[in-house]
Amino acid sequence: MRNETKHYINGEWVESTGSETIDVINPATEEVMGKISSGTEEDLDKAVKAARAAFPSFSRSTKEERIQWLKNIAEGYEKRKEELISVMTDELGAPLTVSEEVHYPMGLGHFQQAADSLADFSFSEDRGGHTLLKESIGVSGLITPWNFPTNQASTKIASAIAAGSPVILKPASKTPFAAIILAEIIDEAGVPKGAFNLVNGSGSVIGNGISSHPGIDFVSFTGSGTVGEKIMKNAAETIKKVALELGGKSPIIVLDDADVEEAAKTALSNIMNNTGQVCSAGTRVFIPQSMKQSFEESLLDQLSNFPVGDPRKEGIAMGPLVSEDQWETVQSYIKKGEKEATLLTGGTGKPEGLDTGYYAKPTIFTDVSNDSVIAQEEIFGPVTTVITYDEVDEAIEMANATVYGLAGYIVGKDPETIKYVASNIRAGRIKVNGEKTDFNGPFGGFKQSGIGREWGDFGIEEYLEIKSVHGMPSS
Repeated sequence: MRNETKHYINGEWVESTGSETIDVINPATEEVMGKISSGTEEDLDKAVKAARAAFPSFSRSTKEERIQWLKNIAEGYEKRKEELISVMTDELGAPLTVSEEVHYPMGLGHFQQAADSLADFSFSEDRGGHTLLKESIGVSGLITPWNFPTNQASTKIASAIAAGSPVILKPASKTPFAAIILAEIIDEAGVPKGAFNLVNGSGSVIGNGISSHPGIDFVSFTGSGTVGEKIMKNAAETIKKVALELGGKSPIIVLDDADVEEAAKTALSNIMNNTGQVCSAGTRVFIPQSMKQSFEESLLDQLSNFPVGDPRKEGIAMGPLVSEDQWETVQSYIKKGEKEATLLTGGTGKPEGLDTGYYAKPTIFTDVSNDSVIAQEEIFGPVTTVITYDEVDEAIEMANATVYGLAGYIVGKDPETIKYVASNIRAGRIKVNGEKTDFNGPFGGFKQSGIGREWGDFGIEEYLEIKSVHGMPSS
């Protein structure tokens, strides 16, 4: 049992001003695994004051100092590897292999990448008629989701430190413990007091507080579109900058020269990875009509390679959904899908033998219409849809027929066709034939998938303001 009822404010672990706590549930056992404090507006205000007090000196820190802090954090992160893997498996339900091979390295990679990007980053530029300066935006509020406990927190924190922006982090209350470990790591890394603060609590109190607090200059949020809309409305009252990474209904376009087995593997990986709880998951598979039967046969054949079960057992590819609420949401979409399309495999209920835990069946619908509910709304679970096309332009048109635009996937061989499709999908990130993620590549979406970018130098830019100086004396 973890009882982490303190907040990290101004370089110290302090008691909350309130007495309420929030239970954290292990989704594989449905048991309480720990408690966190339900922070108050007063707790948040203390953190904001600490960050504002730290801003003058932190924003003027040197590149060398910031690089060293980022390297120190990365080193501390590596020392806590086993603990991070274990806690993410318990609080999120990610299989141990997923925690080790996906979640852990993503968190580490952002701190390493930010240090590398910062080394080549220029905060001033002589443009002839004026000098361009890039300066810290001020105090930043970071609101992170439960589905990637270290990835989202790490990319925001790393970029903020690189830019010299003090932060207040509010991690998701469903998966707070990895963020608390991050705070411990940052505490030991020599980051100045007040430059990093963590306040746990509910979205209604701390999340709303961050987006509306007049002492916060910038809000970076990852989560649902509904909450993103609320944050924008709150932030508008003080005209603060907002960056949003929201939902997705990303397409996988399988070209007619693709290897069917590779295409099926890509599709299954997208719905199995993190139990489908991925904003950039490819949940609409567009397959040539002529390949439909062989593709579906390969899907069913390969499904045995992705076993569902206890995330602490060896060989498990997919664990439970994060909560009972999320399980109920996914079940409701599967019920809708059964009325709209043909169920190829899966369906409602829990997999056989998994009565305890928020487990869902990997579910694939075929004969799906692109305008159906299951093809248009983000389900955030292990559910995918198979949609056929005749011509590649038809696939592109359907791929873009969504309010979202976060990611896209292409499986095929012909270079020119791949380039054509990649350049015409309206989304922020395209991955071709399972290419490995580059931590320097910006991440963010078009349309209702968000505003702004994270990762790499684009991530650092989000935490900076632009100043032009005309008549700057030469040195």
